Formats: sequence, structure tokens, C-alpha cells
Amino acid sequence: MLDFGRELHGSLQIVIGPTQDKKVARLRLRFGESASEAMGNPNNDHALHDFEIFAPPMASQEYGMTGFRFARLDLLDDNLELPLVAVRAISLMHELPQIGEFRCSDERLNRIWQTGADTVALCMQDHLWDGPKRDRLVWMGDLHPEIAVVSAVWGAHEIVPQSLDWVRDQTPLPGWMNNLGSYSMWWIIIQRDWFWHHGNREYLENQRAYLTGLIQFLCEQIETNGEVSWRGREFLDWPSSKNPLHVRAGLHALLLWSLQAGAQLCEVLEENEAAKIARDGIENLKKKPPSPILESKQASALLAISGLADAAQINAQVLAQSPLSGISSFYGCYVVQARAQAGDFGGCLELIRRYWGAMLDLGATSFWEDFDLEWAQNASRIDEIPLSHQSDLHFERGDFCYKSWRHSLCHGWAAGPTAWLTQWVLGVSPLEIGCRRVQIAPHLGDLDWVEGAFPTPFGAVRVRHERGADGTVHSQIEAPREVLSLD
Repeated sequence: MLDFGRELHGSLQIVIGPTQDKKVARLRLRFGESASEAMGNPNNDHALHDFEIFAPPMASQEYGMTGFRFARLDLLDDNLELPLVAVRAISLMHELPQIGEFRCSDERLNRIWQTGADTVALCMQDHLWDGPKRDRLVWMGDLHPEIAVVSAVWGAHEIVPQSLDWVRDQTPLPGWMNNLGSYSMWWIIIQRDWFWHHGNREYLENQRAYLTGLIQFLCEQIETNGEVSWRGREFLDWPSSKNPLHVRAGLHALLLWSLQAGAQLCEVLEENEAAKIARDGIENLKKKPPSPILESKQASALLAISGLADAAQINAQVLAQSPLSGISSFYGCYVVQARAQAGDFGGCLELIRRYWGAMLDLGATSFWEDFDLEWAQNASRIDEIPLSHQSDLHFERGDFCYKSWRHSLCHGWAAGPTAWLTQWVLGVSPLEIGCRRVQIAPHLGDLDWVEGAFPTPFGAVRVRHERGADGTVHSQIEAPREVLSLD
């Protein structure tokens, strides 16, 4: 049983010495994102995690390709000694010079920021995947927080347009990306955010036909009285899917948000007719908004972000109530986004420290597909084999499509706090297309200082904010001459 110390994407190299009679050995190889997964019977979903291999003598071979931290080897042949010269983890990654930076007076937040960046880096393979173990696919909803992290940490990496275009080309209209209407909406929001940050007009021009057609298709879902008649499956995230009314309310808000983004892009492209269709759809959606007070934090957060409900009211009556319950690792990033819009930065930092920080306390080196703080009660760490009186967090938890060891412990949609800390605590975000102007508006909460860097097409903007004895925040800003910063 081998622990390589952190989540990896890659394979296992096994170096064998001479064997008796030059016999080729049979081995069982098991990969695991947790110790218990490698010790158990992992699922061979999307990549091989549990299989037999042949190990020739006096040879070096590589086996497997997946996301893992642990590996277990069993010798299946009786009466054979197998000399292991070396067993190495081979990591397959993009070379990613890190442009964005974040450091503050709270080391826990620093670890969370970097762990989110590491999580997304592991998902950056031939395309931007949801996870290196499972599903190893391009899911458009997952991409929204992932791409926000890419922009905040590495800038305009080519894997983003490659992934967006791949899904676009696999989804001719009328059709929903990944067979989910919400994921087609995320494509528009991502396109808007990507263009505003990086300003690649040529790339945006290539989206013209699909963008205008998708806006038309989305608006066909809206009745003139403001109700929405969805074609196909209704989905936000897995934990919210138990309540169809909450899902529908969230989709109403997400549709409004996507049409707002689409109208902005169409105005840039001078697609006036499509922009009008989007604006008409927005006005129709406002005729019959969902109730702003819902039990679902996911739907409530989207109502606040889209402007369909007052963020302060949503925060006070929903998001700040039992703030650690009803959070998912995907939509948790929209909860803190909505709470930031309400000005509750102390509540946001506390949620990030306790929810994402709890994964670190349990041995995580990347953030998980889902997590509930109740899972941590009497649970072993993922880098320990559970004792008899402990629960096995990986084997016994998980739900929906990610039960037990199928649960991905490196999932890009869980990395949202990295982008959030850059935007709201470091306080840097684009104001104009291509970062010609950036806003610098730090919110330190209970922190003494924060410093870091923010990628732009012209180079990094570097800032340091420090709280003085009188509580006033003093800022030092260095920006490329092409960038006008407003603070």
C-alpha cells in the first residue's frame, strides 16, 4: 500500500528485478483517491482503478491512467518472490506557470485558495474535465467555477476555448449541452465572463451563430406570462434535485442570468435582433418571479445573483440561517457569491473556512464532488485506514450518481472559493472588456492583510491591502500601463 502524499493524475511505474526462472508475475493493482478505496474494490468507471497486470522481470513498465493518491499492489502468484526495485507515481499535467497569487493573514484561507487551484489543475487534461478519476468529461456547468479559477490563477489558457468549442460542436441546436438546459445556460455565462476578462474578439466572433441561435431557443421556453415550460430534464446540482419546485425556481433565475449575459455579448457583436430577443425574455421572466424565500440555498443564491430578489433579504432569511447546512461543493460558490453581494463578508469567510476547510482537516489535497459537514462526525481521514469505531467517509458516504468509492475526491466544480477569494478579498475583477479597467475593492473581513496578483492580457495586477491601527485599509497597487485600476 503506497501513499504518494497528494492527489495526482497519471499512472504507476513499477520497476522489477530478476525473478526465479525469469517468471512473469501476476499482480493486482488498485488505485484510490482515499486509503480505503485502494484497500477495497474500486469501480472501473471511466478509467481503470482495479485490475490485473503482468510484471516482467528486470523491466520498467507503466500501468493505468487515472486520478489517485494511493496504490495497492497484491502479488497473485504463489511461491514467488518479486523484487520491487521502485514504484513511482508518474504525474501527467500541463506546465502551468502560476500568474495569479493569493496570500493573507489566515493560513487556512491560503491553503483553501491553493487547494482549489490544484484541484482545477488536475482537471486540465486533454480538455477541462470535471474530475481526473471520474467522469473525465467536459460538463458545462462544472466548467463555470473551473474557468473562473483558470482566469484567476493562469489567465487565458487555451484549454478553455478548446473545451467550450468541443461541447458546442457536439451539441447542434436545438439541443441542450450535456442534455441539460441549465448547462447550455452556463455556456453563455461562461462566454460572457471569459470575454470580459480576456477580450479575445476573434474568439467571440466564432460564437456568433451558436450564441444567437441558443438565445432564440432559450427564449422559446418562456411563456408570455413569465412562466417557463422546460423541454427536457431540469437540473441545478445533485443535492437540490430532491425538490422539483426549488429546481424550477433556480432555473428561472439561471435563465435570467444567462439572458443578461447573452444580451451583453450580442450588443458587443451588434446582433441587435438577438439582443432584443434576450431583453424581451428578461422582461417576461420578471413578470412572474419565484418566491424569494425558499429552503433551498442553491435556488435562493441564484435569485439574488440574477437580481430577481434582494440579496440582503435572501442572505438574512435563507443563506445566513444554519449557514453550514444545505451547502454543496458546487453551488456553495454561488452561495458565497450571493452573500458577498449582500455585504456579508464575515459570513462568507466563516463558511469557506469551516466547509472547505473541513475537507482539508479530513486529509484532502483536492476538493470533493460533494461534501456535508455531518459526514465528518466520527469519520476517519481519507489518508488513514478507518478503525473499527470510525466511519469510512469515502465508502459509506455519497449520494445520487456518486455513491461510495465512485465519489470523486477531486472535482473542479468544488474549487469556487479560489476565484471568490481573488474577486472579493483580494478584491480584483474586470470592469471593462479585456481588463482595460479593473476594479480593486478589497473586503478583508477579520483579516489583517491580503496580497496577491491578478492575471490580465497585459500582465499581472499586483496588490497588497493592509489594515491600519484605526481600521482603515491601505492599498498598494501595481498595474500594467494598459490597465486603469479603480479603487
